[in-house]
Amino acid sequence: MTHTRMTWQAFRSQLEKYPEQILQFQYAADKLVAPSYHITEIKQAPITSVDCGGKINTWTEIIVQLWEPEQPQTSRAMAVNKALKIVDLVEKNIDLHPNAVVKIEFGNAAFDTRQLYPGEFLLEGENLVVNLQPDATQCKATDRGATCGTPKKQTMEAAESCTPGGGCC
Repeated sequence: MTHTRMTWQAFRSQLEKYPEQILQFQYAADKLVAPSYHITEIKQAPITSVDCGGKINTWTEIIVQLWEPEQPQTSRAMAVNKALKIVDLVEKNIDLHPNAVVKIEFGNAAFDTRQLYPGEFLLEGENLVVNLQPDATQCKATDRGATCGTPKKQTMEAAESCTPGGGCC
């Protein structure tokens, strides 16, 4: 599944359009983060990697971490303008890269912690619901037209014979 990744600038712009709405995050079908969630931190992570073809890749991610307290403290989620106040506080201390990829980090007792991408922003009554989407692993070399040395449907035997520098992922 290919997913368009949202930049920090686009994410913030979406929030700024709806300051009075109640900010909700949907992490799975019909599953919202509990309304007592907190935005515990916003991290900026510069990434440098080397792919299986030996190419260096760099990008920046901004990770917004959500936490559900064990004892719910409220039955109503925070307003978008409160979330923007947290963003402003962070941006007073860190120059967040406007073109960085945004991820939302979340987990609870029923959902293993992971980083999800913001997808659609849906207006539902007083709520602004950010629909979170999972990511999938990928071979960056295929983005450059490489076949990674394997046919489209790789067999387990072929995967086990792949060696570093051998041209496959």
